[in-house]
Amino acid sequence: MKQRIGRSWLLILMHGMLGIGAIVGGVILIIDPSGGMVNLPASLLENSPFASFLFPGIILLLVLGVMPTMIAISLICYVHWGPGERLNLYPDRYWAWTFSLYTGFALIIWIMAQVYWIQDVSIIHLVYFGWGVGIQVVTLLPAVQRIYSK
Repeated sequence: MKQRIGRSWLLILMHGMLGIGAIVGGVILIIDPSGGMVNLPASLLENSPFASFLFPGIILLLVLGVMPTMIAISLICYVHWGPGERLNLYPDRYWAWTFSLYTGFALIIWIMAQVYWIQDVSIIHLVYFGWGVGIQVVTLLPAVQRIYSK
């Protein structure tokens, strides 16, 4: 287990930090769907299909909060998860490795949707877009692939 963590610490850290931040952000948006607690103006939703930040908060909490946190834990200690194994497109890899790729795609799509609906790009969008790409790059490193091969 120490060797696995040693070689994949960056991937585990990227998922853990993403997950914790998204859990906090998602919970805040669910508690206050107006966005007032985090100074998000309602005008950000004008071009989106959402009337409030509630649904984006739920997506943020579950897809970019709970899932990456679960992946980070599962990358440390192998966990059997039936649904994850059934949705694993790479049966020769551990399901959490595959879900790491899924999370990278989810983060990239999340940021692209924000930029499309807000019709503006800020530095935070670029950072999180890079984070999504970074998750995919680190996941695809040969050393990381070897660790999570069956």
